[in-house]
Amino acid sequence: MDANFYTSIIFLTCISIDRYLVIVRTRETLKSHQKMCSRILCTVVWVLGCALALPTLFIRFDISTAWRLAIQGFIRVFGFLVPAIVMISCYSITVSRLLLTHGFQKHRAMRVVVTIVVAFLLLWTPYQITMVIDILLRADLVQHDCDTRRSLNTALVATHCLALLHSCINPFLYVAAEEKLRKKMKLLF
Repeated sequence: MDANFYTSIIFLTCISIDRYLVIVRTRETLKSHQKMCSRILCTVVWVLGCALALPTLFIRFDISTAWRLAIQGFIRVFGFLVPAIVMISCYSITVSRLLLTHGFQKHRAMRVVVTIVVAFLLLWTPYQITMVIDILLRADLVQHDCDTRRSLNTALVATHCLALLHSCINPFLYVAAEEKLRKKMKLLF
């Protein structure tokens, strides 16, 4: 399940980079949209996603607290923070470029971009924040009692469900965004 989380985030990051390249750097990217490049990128994303999920297997074993904190910190930074920064940066530049252009399609694309980023941040950020708090409590860096721990466990379950909900909602966001895809879906049904 963690591999799915991280590959989902990394694919979203790749899509944001792709949208940036297509909208902002159109002339430079014509040759880069080849099937082989896409297959290699998908393979790299899955390998990276699985690599980010791999440490969670070892966290369940009896390892030192310092090592556990380092692993969790690494996962939070490279599994969420870096992709979020890349997405926000790419989409901010893309939106600013779209604002300079005229035309219905460009403004529609801008709404889609904003919706995708907002959905990602709204559904993933609470889980990541809750995980950071969990790390701080486990390291005894923050004073806590049993009630705090119980509340945090409940928050972990709830925010984890939100993060999973993102995986369910995201395909619909892209289907709603892509007019060609919607037309093909209508033909299919």
